Amino acid sequence: MQSVATRSNGALAVGLGGLVVAASLLMTQHKRADAVPAFAQQTGQACTACHIGGFGPQLTPFGRAFKLGGYTQSGGSGLAAHIPLSAMLQGSFTNTNSALPAGTQPHTYDTNNNLVFDQASLFVAGRVTDHTGGFIQMTYSNYDNRTTGGNGIVVDNTDLRPYVTTVQAFGNDLELGITVNNNPTVQDPFNSTFAWGYPYFTPKIAPGPSVATMVSGAATVGPNFAGNSIGVTAYAWYNEHLYLEFGAYEGMSSWLGNRFGVGQGPITPNLAPYARVAYEWDWGNNAAWVGGLFMHANIDPQFGTGYDSYTDYGVDAGYQFLGTGTNVVTVQGIMVHEQQDLSGSAAAYNANNGTSVGSSYGLNSFTVNAQYWYKNTYGITAAWQTLWGADNPVLYSTLAPSGAGFNATGSPNSNSFTVEADWVPFGKDKSPLRPWANLKLGIGYTAFTQLDGVSSGASNSNTFYLFAWTAF
Repeated sequence: MQSVATRSNGALAVGLGGLVVAASLLMTQHKRADAVPAFAQQTGQACTACHIGGFGPQLTPFGRAFKLGGYTQSGGSGLAAHIPLSAMLQGSFTNTNSALPAGTQPHTYDTNNNLVFDQASLFVAGRVTDHTGGFIQMTYSNYDNRTTGGNGIVVDNTDLRPYVTTVQAFGNDLELGITVNNNPTVQDPFNSTFAWGYPYFTPKIAPGPSVATMVSGAATVGPNFAGNSIGVTAYAWYNEHLYLEFGAYEGMSSWLGNRFGVGQGPITPNLAPYARVAYEWDWGNNAAWVGGLFMHANIDPQFGTGYDSYTDYGVDAGYQFLGTGTNVVTVQGIMVHEQQDLSGSAAAYNANNGTSVGSSYGLNSFTVNAQYWYKNTYGITAAWQTLWGADNPVLYSTLAPSGAGFNATGSPNSNSFTVEADWVPFGKDKSPLRPWANLKLGIGYTAFTQLDGVSSGASNSNTFYLFAWTAF
């Protein structure tokens, strides 16, 4: 019988081996490899063919088909179709309703009104063969000017498709593929899930909830698989309507995470299964879908008292009206229920505090947003994000054994509303320097009615922000 460590390392080796092989192909076979802005050149289409608002990441039906096809569709010509690199820059300005007390602001920043260089990314991406493609994002994001810790280049969102093919089943196309990735839902074609879901841009030093469900990849307290895991999943897309996916994830070891620049991932004594199902309807200039997702993980909290277990169940849906491109409307949302069996952490909590609290807790999240775009140039978004659950002292209270708790009761509840306006001058058929000139300018405001379990004073974190986002 294999030990837990042997099983874990073997599974990781399989996924990492697939990632290395696919990445090597992607970075060496430049003849048909194209970078992120060059996807437009690769297909011979404007950015608006794949992206709502001509910038992304929100995909159109054409964009979803391109992604599920392994980023392999061609059709473009010229030198640009053979350039495998792209870059992205992001910067922001934030103002919160109340300034932070002196000395508590992020390192090197003022207590309010901060201008931040959020990140710079380099992409290697595109088609390798008729059956292989993908992308790797490498990001520099030392926004708080740290001299130690995570202050270098990291391997960011990665979605490699080692093999994709189309066969016939019951008289219709059945697309089959494999993805090796480092972030649950980064491979998902629907922007109602998390990796490419709303908010599409968040300033690095803007306040926000510390809590999130495991599958969202947004938690600062609790397990987070975004960027510090290896996942291998297989998917099927039938008749461009039914999407099925199944696979598993494993947190990166400290050794591997440090070499990817992300640090150690969640300690998973066994593989964390992941499943996804969705169905899309397309008619006229409309598209709609409904879906569900599932992820389960056993986590070692490193207290020597046993494992914790997290199970996430999600449902999502979306609608798009593309029209002729003059008026574009989208609505999408997702709800997740997370069941937590915190046996290991609860045992440590009780031992530390002389208590007898239970180990079973739940967390819920709901996000919905609606967008309107005029000529894929001027956009406005309204969004609501909320988190709720019973008080959870084991994870979220100031007495939590992890030391990461943030309030006295352990309440995870947060609630916020956001309004954002955007301007995207490029990305259309007749845009200058197409497809290499891409710019998105945005202005927004987020209002909190509750944040990390606290209602009184939550409005102090209300945030006005401006951002600039360019890709080339």
